[in-house]
Amino acid sequence: MRFTLTFLCFLALNLGTLFLGTLLMNGGPTSEWYANLDRAPWEPAGWIFGAAWTCVMVFFSVYLAFLYQNIKTHKVWGLFVIHFALNVSWNYIFMNKHMIELGLLNITLLSALMFYFLFAFKEVLSQMRFFVLPYCLWLVLASSLNIYVAIYN
Repeated sequence: MRFTLTFLCFLALNLGTLFLGTLLMNGGPTSEWYANLDRAPWEPAGWIFGAAWTCVMVFFSVYLAFLYQNIKTHKVWGLFVIHFALNVSWNYIFMNKHMIELGLLNITLLSALMFYFLFAFKEVLSQMRFFVLPYCLWLVLASSLNIYVAIYN
């Protein structure tokens, strides 16, 4: 029961992250600015982004619940707050303000943080740490899309 409550708490926070990020996009992928960008040929269809981000956040919430159950320190919350700030701010920086290079720096920092989550707690979480792997892989793809836009626009 305790794990379930912890999971639901992190799930609500992570889905809230996605919601807040969407609000800060200013039209984002449906904007004229985005439509006119030279974008990567491997960019997935628009609906895949919503589905992928939702799945990633569900898995990340499971990961965080396991982590929090095993390490009840401020470090977990501190890392989560940094994650929250980087995740939400990319939407504002890239989609709203059209600052492509700063968006690339932001997503690079977010990717580094997620890979830190993957490797830093391997002794504590063992195989459970792989719940963060989908997030890491999704960020590799998202970063490649950001890099392409930075190079070709």
